[in-house]
Amino acid sequence: MVVQAPEHVIENLRLRERAAREGRRVVTRKPPDHNFVNWDLNTFKRLMGSPPEQLVSRFQVSHAMLLSVLSRPGDGCRAMQRLIRDCHDPDAAKPALRRRAWQLFRSLVSRGVVELVSKTTEGAKVRVNVDLQDDFSMDQTLSLYLLETLPLLDGESPDYVLDVLTLVESILEDPELILRRQLDRVKDRAVAQMKADGVEYEERMAELEKLEYPKPLRDFVYETFNAFAARHPWVGEENIRPKSIAREMFESFRSFADYVLDYELQRSEGLLLRHLHGVYKALAQTVPDGVKTDEVREAELYLRTLLRQVDSSLEDEWERMRDPNYRPLASARAGEPARSPDVQTSPPDVTANPKTFTAAIRTRIFTFLRAWTIGQHRAALDALDEAPLDEAMDLLSWTPERLRSALEGYRVEHERVRLDPEARNIRHTHIEPSDDRRTWRVQQVLIDPAMDNDWMAEFDLDLAASRVANRPVLRLRSIGPIG
Repeated sequence: MVVQAPEHVIENLRLRERAAREGRRVVTRKPPDHNFVNWDLNTFKRLMGSPPEQLVSRFQVSHAMLLSVLSRPGDGCRAMQRLIRDCHDPDAAKPALRRRAWQLFRSLVSRGVVELVSKTTEGAKVRVNVDLQDDFSMDQTLSLYLLETLPLLDGESPDYVLDVLTLVESILEDPELILRRQLDRVKDRAVAQMKADGVEYEERMAELEKLEYPKPLRDFVYETFNAFAARHPWVGEENIRPKSIAREMFESFRSFADYVLDYELQRSEGLLLRHLHGVYKALAQTVPDGVKTDEVREAELYLRTLLRQVDSSLEDEWERMRDPNYRPLASARAGEPARSPDVQTSPPDVTANPKTFTAAIRTRIFTFLRAWTIGQHRAALDALDEAPLDEAMDLLSWTPERLRSALEGYRVEHERVRLDPEARNIRHTHIEPSDDRRTWRVQQVLIDPAMDNDWMAEFDLDLAASRVANRPVLRLRSIGPIG
């Protein structure tokens, strides 16, 4: 076995050899990670001479594996049996794997995710429910809990989209560091309130021990999960984990940078990014399209836009796995060869689906409003598109200074701009197509705490440019008092 030593180890060995020849002391390089094992020549030789660690099979049966195998052409059940038979687990462990596969299969059938059909010409005896989205998946162990619990939510509730996000986050692993920061924030507020109320120190400490990080729908989630576990023996030691990270961000329409600064997560941005990507993937692929309201689709688009702005490589890799012919936008602009000649190269019409396109428009509007309300006027302008030169000559161009002046005028009359879910209700957005059907006039009413709602932001939407850019092309026309 050949072992490649880290770069700093090789460099230190060279320095020691040179110093020994010259009869002087050497100062070696420190490893880049301070938690790194203290390497030396003996450690390196021991690793080279030691027998390699024995490989151990980690084969496990999951819902995602069953769906993948059962959706293959041919007899998916027989293929699953062969997969368990040929795996590298000991023979004594395979009966348990077969029992778990059978339990998971029965749960999928009872839930309607998998349907029994007459044997097809290819030999298939089951099929995945045709009503589910094409990219439906159950990558999380408790994805079935999500599918069973979503119908129990009140679809007419104004908090429905937030509750869906809570259920999605509940089946994901806990990002411990972020939850600790949330708990610290809860404790800080509690301590300040108890001090103001004159609570003694010992009593304050006792009360702080009872506090938890935010867990929306706590009782509902635990009760439904206990009932779910009682119906499904395969759940075993799996547990539900209610939390509120993506929900908290969407509720106040915060950007990734805002959330990082708020909880001081500068050294843990990757942890937050992975959690948000997991929420987006489960929301897009595991939540059935039939239970998605317009608000849920906006939450999905909000997460996708946020992730795209932070790190587009995650979405590009995911799209590449779904479509081998996928080409990232950056590659297309660089002039790289895209798809094979027999594949249609024209991009889909982003304006074809009115609901999806409207959700994308509103996401861009609230991204602009969020930056504007917190005084990030350059970022607010970056969230929109610049007007063409011929139009800019007729209209006063928008600058950070002009936006700052508009915000100061708004704050003379109102405390702040609300961006909560009620303020983002679609009834506050008005879209009027122009006579030539080439542009839309989009008007967004600004909701204030006093509910005067007497200010409005007005935008022009270029349909032709949106089709070319594959996203809404919005330009700010005005922002000020209505009328």
